Amino acid sequence: MIRDEFRDAFREQADGPPGDPPADPPASGRALIVEPSQPVRVHRSADLLRVLFGLLAIVAVFVLASLARETTSGLESDVVRGAQTSLPRVLLNLSGGVFAVAVLVVPVAYGVERLLRRDGLRVADGVIAAALTYAASLGLDWWVTGPGPDALEAALTRPLQGGGLTDPVHSYIAPVVAYITAVGLVRRPRWQALFWTLLALNAATVLVGGYTTPLALVTSVLLGRTIAYATMYTVGVPNRRPPAEAVVAALRRFGLVAASAVRTDDGPDESRRYAVRLTDDQLLDVTVLDRDTQTSGAVYRFYRRVRLRVTTARRTFQSLRRALEQESLMAYAAADAGVRTPRLIAATEVGSDAALLAYTHVAGRGLDAIPDEEVTDALLVEIWRQISLMQAHRLTHRRLGTGSFLVDGDGRPWLIDLRAGEIASGDLSLLIDTAQLLTSVALRVGEERAVRTASEGLGVDAVAACLPLLQKVALNRSTRAALRKEKTLLSGIREQILELRPRAVAEPVRLERIRPRTLVTVCASAFAGYFLLTQLTHADLGDVFERANWGWAAIGLIASSLSYVAAALMLLGFVPERLSVWRTSIVQLAGSFVKLVMPAAVSGVALNARYLQKAGVPPALAAASIGVSQLGGLVFHIGLLVFFGYIAGTEQTPSFAPSGAVIAGLLILALVCLLIMAVAPLRRTVAKRLRALFSGIVPRLLDVLQTPNKLLAGLGGTVMLTLSFVLCLDASVRAFGGSASFAAIAVVFLAGNAIGSAAPVPGGIGAIEAALIAGLTTTAKLPIETATAAVLLFRFLTFWLPVLPGWLAFTYLQRKQAI
Repeated sequence: MIRDEFRDAFREQADGPPGDPPADPPASGRALIVEPSQPVRVHRSADLLRVLFGLLAIVAVFVLASLARETTSGLESDVVRGAQTSLPRVLLNLSGGVFAVAVLVVPVAYGVERLLRRDGLRVADGVIAAALTYAASLGLDWWVTGPGPDALEAALTRPLQGGGLTDPVHSYIAPVVAYITAVGLVRRPRWQALFWTLLALNAATVLVGGYTTPLALVTSVLLGRTIAYATMYTVGVPNRRPPAEAVVAALRRFGLVAASAVRTDDGPDESRRYAVRLTDDQLLDVTVLDRDTQTSGAVYRFYRRVRLRVTTARRTFQSLRRALEQESLMAYAAADAGVRTPRLIAATEVGSDAALLAYTHVAGRGLDAIPDEEVTDALLVEIWRQISLMQAHRLTHRRLGTGSFLVDGDGRPWLIDLRAGEIASGDLSLLIDTAQLLTSVALRVGEERAVRTASEGLGVDAVAACLPLLQKVALNRSTRAALRKEKTLLSGIREQILELRPRAVAEPVRLERIRPRTLVTVCASAFAGYFLLTQLTHADLGDVFERANWGWAAIGLIASSLSYVAAALMLLGFVPERLSVWRTSIVQLAGSFVKLVMPAAVSGVALNARYLQKAGVPPALAAASIGVSQLGGLVFHIGLLVFFGYIAGTEQTPSFAPSGAVIAGLLILALVCLLIMAVAPLRRTVAKRLRALFSGIVPRLLDVLQTPNKLLAGLGGTVMLTLSFVLCLDASVRAFGGSASFAAIAVVFLAGNAIGSAAPVPGGIGAIEAALIAGLTTTAKLPIETATAAVLLFRFLTFWLPVLPGWLAFTYLQRKQAI
């Protein structure tokens, strides 16, 4: 749509109908231009991407420095020793000074040249970037030589002959690199070649002179460029997008003389659009692709490419030339296939930063803008016939939806927006197109009409073939957003298709290469493992294990074994149906194997639910029973934590008064409850979750209350489960000579297990160890060596040792079809 302010100005100058470009050019012979004023500066997504990649590169350098310390230092020593023996020291110092001055002179000279050309804003950008880089380099120098890892300091610095260390980041190379990047030296090949040649020579001289390290040079360059791009993204860069006058001039090269050009897009997009009227009264729709907008949405597209096994969107990074060729090729291929689409009559680059595509104008309205009563079955069938022509020639659109079609005055649909399309597509891409359009149409007209008209226009078999692709992950972002309000739409579409083809394959195709939950699990595991390893490096475990009392370890093993019986009693007590105590205990042992591949908080729940269903308990009642047991465990966990925390807090005081930590914890809990009650959205969310929870749990709990023996077994098993783990941890501490009260050990376990179980990692690996070690060293006041050894023994007895018996139990239960 044309912006209101420009539509009014246009009407004053046009003789034709309101909103259309004037038929005749102005008296001056120049085309009438109607477009908003262009911003002086633009924020490019490409700069933000370069910042992200720069940060990742710096992190990679730091990891390399930490892992390959000996290799990098050995290579560096060989280079320095060889150069110093073959080159005089005076020559090295002289050449280093000359090149250092030259490296500074070239940017200054380029800055003067920019000022003479009245481009002072770019010079100011360069100065700002250099200043920020200098400050960042000082901060990074302080961190590397101070609290940073020793291996990183050894890789980025060298001892000086007079004492001290070299700088981890060069205080002049990094700012100069930032300056030349921000002022736009990349657009001047000769200046750029001169600068980087001098910089390389200067880097070589300081390297062989022993004044730096290779990784320090790499870090300096990466830091300078990263901060420069961050500055450019923050303050923006000069707008080099060609104005409408340049577009009109480019059309003239094709013999298309414009009488007027009106900007028609209303917001930021990957392209600009103009309505152009030629002097012969022909109307054109012109799309302008700008180089600095080609990366718009690139982060999201990169995420989709990493996550999915198949490509559902265009390439993550696409050059301007490739985008021009792809859209042109799709336009010609669609027209050759007989698809009703606007004809492409011109495609060309507009300078070095933009390109245009000119299409014949189709007078019509978007399908998503016409009234519901005009969306007839005949129109929908014709839309699907156009898609049938596309797919017959192996063409995919990749953005199909109600916004991908125009409906002309005769009620005929026209396919538009082919920029993301692809030729020679595979079967999966074609099916995704079908699923995407089917879902989009169903959002507009309902499942029944969408499936029925698609079957008429595309064919029942083709519609049924897309059944495995009817999943949210295969659809585009706007459709997934719309499905949040229509949660049952996809299932409704599946039901309609199965009515037509009852034997159609309905099993969803695995499209995801990596799930978000898996990515979170990997990251959390890496963080927890790193945190645990940093603690292990400070502990001399060899000496501690030599002095271990393995009698206490045997007691810990017995306590660990009792936990499986306790877990079985806990589950049996909250299930009114009669179950085998032996088999239920075997199921709890099998859970030790399942923990290896699932987070600790969900592995037992999933296995118990499967076991109860196989035992004949209906799924809803099985879930309710597990919910009752989990709720009971949560209540007792919190109660025991408060009780033992109270006891532990009074052990160091003469009066039986709670400790400050307990009081602080209760106050925090009270504040959280008050916050939830005060904030309406939080209150509604919590109330909704609680209603859903208690709707199934309360009736099941009433059934359990009618059987006192069951209730006693459930409550006793809950308490016994917690105490057995606490006893195991206490025995592990005593096995290595540790001394702490049972109450303190209980607080450490209850708090550490809760924190570790919340981590989305299989079995809480790394997270539980780190939490327990931190608790034993702070709450129980144990030495780091004793705490670490005790926690490792505890986790061996309760997690690693039962894995093999758990696998045998899991296999046995599967053979008996008990899970």
